Amino acid sequence: MKNVQNAHMDADLRDIHLAMMDLAGFLNRPQADDMLIREAGITLDRALFPLLVRIERKGPIGVVELADLAGRDHSVVSRQVAKLESLGLVERRPGATDKRVREAAVTDKGRELTDALDAARQRLAGPMLETWSAQDRKDLARLLRKFVDEATKALKG
Repeated sequence: MKNVQNAHMDADLRDIHLAMMDLAGFLNRPQADDMLIREAGITLDRALFPLLVRIERKGPIGVVELADLAGRDHSVVSRQVAKLESLGLVERRPGATDKRVREAAVTDKGRELTDALDAARQRLAGPMLETWSAQDRKDLARLLRKFVDEATKALKG
């Protein structure tokens, strides 16, 4: 028997939802992280490198905002940022607009690691996309960004 909600759900939306769930599952697999870390030739706890990359891409950034972006509890993220700081990969400093907020910013050493991760990601994912046209790659990035921005806006109400 079909679920009433499923009976009314648009087929395209169901396909998009399944693809997003599959993508999230792929991105959350420890094997994918391990492969990327190995390919990059770095030694970093796999729980830390996504935070380091987000800090490099979005920083300087406060822990609460970083936790929100990562979908993790802010107390856990705070401890992980402290670990990144102890490794010399990020520095924490008072916020530019609110001195009560401590922001994390990537250091030169942290940027070396994110550069190595970017190069490894290119070597691993590049071949998957090499048969795609440049326009298809741009469209994928644009549409993913559009979807995430709309979903984020909907959550904020």
